[in-house]
Amino acid sequence: MSDYRNRLGALAASALFAALGISAAHADTTLTIGTVNNADMVRMQALSPEYERTHPGVHLNWVVLEENTLRQRLTTDIATHGGQFDVITIGAYEAPLWGKQQWLKPLDNLPADYDVNDVMKNVREQLTVDNHLYAVPFYAEASVTYFRTDLFARANLTMPAEPTWDQIKGFAQKLHDPANGVYGICLRGKAGWGENMALLGTIVNSYGGRWFDEQWHPQIDTPEWHKAVNFYVDLLKNYGPPGPSDNGFNENLALFAEGKCAMWVDASVGGGTVTDPKESKVVGNVGFTRSPHQITDRGSSWLWVWSLAIPASTRQPDAARDFILWATSKPYLKLVADKYGAQATPPGTRESTYANAGYIEAAPFAKVTYDSLKAVDPSHPTLKPVPYKGIQIVSIPEFQAVATLVGRQIAGALAGRGNIDELLHTAQGAVSRTMKRAGYYDNKPVIQKESP
Repeated sequence: MSDYRNRLGALAASALFAALGISAAHADTTLTIGTVNNADMVRMQALSPEYERTHPGVHLNWVVLEENTLRQRLTTDIATHGGQFDVITIGAYEAPLWGKQQWLKPLDNLPADYDVNDVMKNVREQLTVDNHLYAVPFYAEASVTYFRTDLFARANLTMPAEPTWDQIKGFAQKLHDPANGVYGICLRGKAGWGENMALLGTIVNSYGGRWFDEQWHPQIDTPEWHKAVNFYVDLLKNYGPPGPSDNGFNENLALFAEGKCAMWVDASVGGGTVTDPKESKVVGNVGFTRSPHQITDRGSSWLWVWSLAIPASTRQPDAARDFILWATSKPYLKLVADKYGAQATPPGTRESTYANAGYIEAAPFAKVTYDSLKAVDPSHPTLKPVPYKGIQIVSIPEFQAVATLVGRQIAGALAGRGNIDELLHTAQGAVSRTMKRAGYYDNKPVIQKESP
């Protein structure tokens, strides 16, 4: 009799779930979401009650971490199939590598109303391997130049549409006014392959440098790297804020929004914050232009896609899929705009966003973001030929460790520890040993590894 009642209860529950538009598999489900503490993701967390309200029985458990910490946690979990997360926030570096390893659930056969073809082609390609999409973009960004129009006008300076790094240094020198709490320029200095090395990678590219030559030999101890890194360290030491090696994206965003930076070169996604009166003291006094170049503009602006993916180790793939499609859908973008203003719409993912006159009017950074995202070419990221894809990244598994090592060395130099030229020479040897151990080259014929 008790078995009969249990079966009857299960049938009744199934009927109720069907009436509510959810499947029984989603009842009393807790999804653990690992994400970065950037403003757009914090807004996503704040809007999670909207999702839970329309998905009874689904609860969202948020693990929101600083960028470097998040990457360490996710990399460990995904590589060991730990199953701690049901949804993860990853980028254009991890998605193809982890998808190729089958560590992520493929996202094929998306529903028609999701309109995957509305997602920018250049963005989709960064998340696709062998015609399988392994993540959906939450927002995409290029690197751009932010500058204080009021300070430029007061100093009778004009920002070019496509500035060089030398011009940026000249502006920083003239606008640096620490006595009044304004620094000439703010740039990432915090160590990390996705922190200081993201920016520095584009500076190296603009000086004609590259991470590896066509035979995968490291190119760190080369004139291009020495010029670029010495320029970067000199620029920040002389015209940046105190303690620049402690500042990553979020720290510099806060400094710029507080009115403490005359210029800032970083992710275009910061535009939503610096133009929001609730979060910024410089609203109405911010200009936006292309990321600086030097001897070449190839690889001078990055392409990054923060995206949502489903680990293969999740026990709740259907519920996880429902959530990530909701969080990257057109209705979600409208929800953000209605709640926080059109300028806060997660940028860089959908063509329809940039066809929206209301968004273009509300977001003065929209055009430079769109033009930059369309112009970048991760397949040809440097002036000299390379065997890899990626602008501020190299699409090989070893890059994370290699760039983190180099990033720590350069952050140390920025903090006054060590000679830059000696540190680059040391880094060259360390990276060479890593690449040899990984089998990219040795005394035998070169092994050409395919980029995903």
